[in-house]
Amino acid sequence: MTTKHNITEGPSRYNDLEKMSVKELLESINKEDLSVPMVIKSEIPKIEKLIHRIVGNMKAGGKLFYLGAGTSGRLGILDASEIPPTFGAPYDLVIGLIAGGDSAIRKAVESAEDDFNQAWEDMAEYKPGPNDIVVGIAASGRTPYVIGGVRKARENGLLTACITNNPNTELAENVDYPLVIVVGPEFVTGSTRMKSGTAQKLVLNMITTSSMIQLGRVKGNKMVDMQLTNQKLIERGTRMIMEETGLNPEESKRLLLLHGSVRKVLKEFHKK
Repeated sequence: MTTKHNITEGPSRYNDLEKMSVKELLESINKEDLSVPMVIKSEIPKIEKLIHRIVGNMKAGGKLFYLGAGTSGRLGILDASEIPPTFGAPYDLVIGLIAGGDSAIRKAVESAEDDFNQAWEDMAEYKPGPNDIVVGIAASGRTPYVIGGVRKARENGLLTACITNNPNTELAENVDYPLVIVVGPEFVTGSTRMKSGTAQKLVLNMITTSSMIQLGRVKGNKMVDMQLTNQKLIERGTRMIMEETGLNPEESKRLLLLHGSVRKVLKEFHKK
């Protein structure tokens, strides 16, 4: 039975926002934001169980899909797009899909989220298999694009989960691991890009960062597999090598550029 009362669409606890000073606006938004991590804390046991399954499936060759519309879809794409440069993972290991396709990242595509069948069709390009994981992201928990996607994935034997910000939703009913992060009404009524979006981003950080660490893509506390795509990252990698080996900056940078990653440099260094 799905909920009739959509908490994320409930009236803000604040009124006459246009009459507030800038300081009052900032303090009020901050006050609301402070509640988000504590709500997530209560869901950590469920998040932990999901991550164990994700890691196991990825070790067996599985991919992680994020499905979302609007802000939720953009956050999934943001998290997925940062995995290769941060952890050196393949670009098709974590895949973010948004209702309306890539053009919807910048501009809303009318009615795209109302198609129950489109998400599974979007996934088809990536040849979803039995070890894959699908996480549906929807603040409301009632987005057809997301519900249809996880439902079809589950029917095909894929592991499914969701991140939603309302209790007792159709989305949560259609997944194996529902993560329900109820942060309450938004500061601006219905603007789920605020607390709901923040909660989704924090949980996505937990899922992928913990999974990548468990898969061995971090050494100590360092991103030893990060891609060297700009000068900042080359300098960061150089510092990592200096700290681990005691080599001078010039030699550390030379070895980094020669081998292409911090991990490879350290592996060669410790062979000696």
